Amino acid sequence: MPALSPARRWLAILALALGGFGIGVTEFVTMGLLPDIAADLLPAQYAVDPSGANAQAGLLVSAYALGVVVGAPTIAAAAARWPRKRLLIVLVSVFVLGNLLSAILPSFGLVLAARFFSALPHGAYFGIASLVAASLMGPGKRARGVAFVLGGLTIANVVGVPFGTFVGQNFGWRSTYFLVAIIFAVTLAAIALTVPYRPGDPTATMRNELSAFTRAQVWLTLIVASIGFGGVFAVYTYVAPVVTDVTGLTASLVPIVLVAFGVGMTIGNFLAGWLTDRSVKRSLVISVLGLGVSVLGFALFAHTVPGLFVFVFLIGIFAGACSPAIQTRLMDVAHNAQSIAAALNHSALNIGNSLGALLGGLAITAGLGYISPAYVGVGLAVLGFLALMVSFGVERRTRSERRS
Repeated sequence: MPALSPARRWLAILALALGGFGIGVTEFVTMGLLPDIAADLLPAQYAVDPSGANAQAGLLVSAYALGVVVGAPTIAAAAARWPRKRLLIVLVSVFVLGNLLSAILPSFGLVLAARFFSALPHGAYFGIASLVAASLMGPGKRARGVAFVLGGLTIANVVGVPFGTFVGQNFGWRSTYFLVAIIFAVTLAAIALTVPYRPGDPTATMRNELSAFTRAQVWLTLIVASIGFGGVFAVYTYVAPVVTDVTGLTASLVPIVLVAFGVGMTIGNFLAGWLTDRSVKRSLVISVLGLGVSVLGFALFAHTVPGLFVFVFLIGIFAGACSPAIQTRLMDVAHNAQSIAAALNHSALNIGNSLGALLGGLAITAGLGYISPAYVGVGLAVLGFLALMVSFGVERRTRSERRS
């Protein structure tokens, strides 16, 4: 296989990151538009019970997360032998179709189904794109390759999500999903033109890939991600009503709050890429522990403008740091099941997304107020940190037993 020029290598990585950007917009923009979607698709309920309608509209977040959970391991295991460029093109094509359906379908139930369908390629895309980027970056820079692809997602929270929220608030929420479909169409062309051919793993089988599920450390790492990361979405899903009803700001400032979160995610993601290449464990401890502390700070101080912005920013930093660290840890502990390991990170994180959105919505429905999901998030982050300590303890004991 001929060596790539530095320019071609970086164009390919940028094309992969553009896909991550589109995914970041389609995944996160729903939160900023939640009241708009609820008012349009659930008008009768919204007229008498806005908080209840917002909580029900939060199911769109859960449906997307569930689609990631289902699609990531299924596609990654079934298509491990596929040439990676071809698989990426198929996955991005599904993104284009799914977002077009989200934009045009008329009822809440159908849009809910479209969000689930839109999410099916999410984890497999990030998994395969991360493996391709890691191979393009070369030895010793694996986590940085992963971080560059995930950087598209984090930059989406700085630029794409606030802009998409602005577009949706001013031109109708459906226009945002049309915009996302265009982003994925451009991604499709960019990948076709710049990403070099990469064969799939000719030795991969469904059985080998699924063998990752027989490893205790894989399960423990998935628990850390799925429970601990739930704290992010317990807060982020309902950030729009917190801005307006708790902090007392206008809806027009919601995109600015989302920018603070996105800037934090971008910083955290690239710092984690550097730190994880040096110590996966240290990066995990810092990100999960920091997440719990920042969510607690949000719960205590989001009623003030400085508290809202500072702790949304900090939540973004530690949320952005989690993903490269967890993905690298999964690739380490899954051994020869690399395709499914790279994708499982996003299944686990989206279980956390769905769990956080669901439990946060239940807290609001119970009449505990819009700040109550943050306290739910603190509990989830604590449980995630405890699972991380168990994972490290089991690993130390296993190594000790092998030596003896």
